[in-house]
Amino acid sequence: MKLATSLQEIQPSYIREILSAASAPGVISLAGGLPDDTTFPLALMAKSLSDLSNKTQLFQYGNTAGYTPLLNYFRSLYQLPASHSSIVCTGSQQGLDLIARAFINPGDSVVMEAPSYLGAIQVFGLAQANIESVSQDPDGPNLDELETCFATKDIKLFYAVPDFHNPTGVCWSLAVRQKVAQLCQQYKVGFIEDVPYRELRYKGDFLPLVSSFCPDNSLVLRSYSKIATPGIRLGLVTGKADWITALNTVKQAADLHSSVPMQAVLLDLLQHPDFDEHLVKLRALYYSRYQALSQQIALKLPSNCYANSVDGGMFIWLSLPDCDVDALAQSALEHGVAVVPSSVFYQDRATVIPALRLNFTNASVEELSEAVDRLAKVIKLHC
Repeated sequence: MKLATSLQEIQPSYIREILSAASAPGVISLAGGLPDDTTFPLALMAKSLSDLSNKTQLFQYGNTAGYTPLLNYFRSLYQLPASHSSIVCTGSQQGLDLIARAFINPGDSVVMEAPSYLGAIQVFGLAQANIESVSQDPDGPNLDELETCFATKDIKLFYAVPDFHNPTGVCWSLAVRQKVAQLCQQYKVGFIEDVPYRELRYKGDFLPLVSSFCPDNSLVLRSYSKIATPGIRLGLVTGKADWITALNTVKQAADLHSSVPMQAVLLDLLQHPDFDEHLVKLRALYYSRYQALSQQIALKLPSNCYANSVDGGMFIWLSLPDCDVDALAQSALEHGVAVVPSSVFYQDRATVIPALRLNFTNASVEELSEAVDRLAKVIKLHC
């Protein structure tokens, strides 16, 4: 059977494909955006999980939008306006897929920062969107490029990760958030705000969501993979009720509804009296690992290799001198350290800037030190 045209042009996820090799004995992985599984709040979930066998109603078919008590909790937690609604998804990745299928026609133009989240590039590619790229500054997208793009082209959506961007770790400044919201409203561009790392802020003050400045022009994607567990596969999309209704229609055809038992477990977890303390400990652990990796990079790598400073999230963006980053990443794997080359995060490979995305949340301080030792040898060979 011949593949669909849209699929023929999509490359498999480099990160998903490398996970097997990255988990081989002796390999230290800085590749996947994996939370540390020792931090999963299973003890806080234990009673809820054990009680599931007594709640047979949770194992019946459920509402497509989600488990009603959980949706009510989210409405209060996120202070949704009366005109807004929400839908629970099988991971925020499904939410992104639903958005693309509900709103994108082949040939529609979507703006993304370059570099950008690989999963979003895949989703919009499968939807046969025309992806327009704008470069990224230290505090967010290049606003001049963004406005020019909005003003000169027919743009339907702008997708971005404003809090601790994947892959660069950049966090948009308040001024950039306000300007992006104003531009989206001015040019009638829908803003898709993906915030899977928002709760992983290690220092500094939490900034308002970009969507808070253009609430009727935005959809917000949230994930519970990073603060609960990835395996429960739950995310959330919030926005105007009529937009959420469109997503609901697509989800009916996709999977009917996400796991109701896991939604009930998530609700119990989020309401657990010790959940906030879990987040405090998680942030402290990840911050210590970020500091350790940053220190090792500064100590052991050449001065022409620069790691950006981040205030949260799961990634460091290591800028490199001119080199073949794909060959470097392959060589690094052969030397026992898995990394992700910058090339996979660009829609237009001609604009690739040599860099590596390094994850620091799923390796110990000792492993991070050894990983940089191995990486230093590889960089010396290739750069």
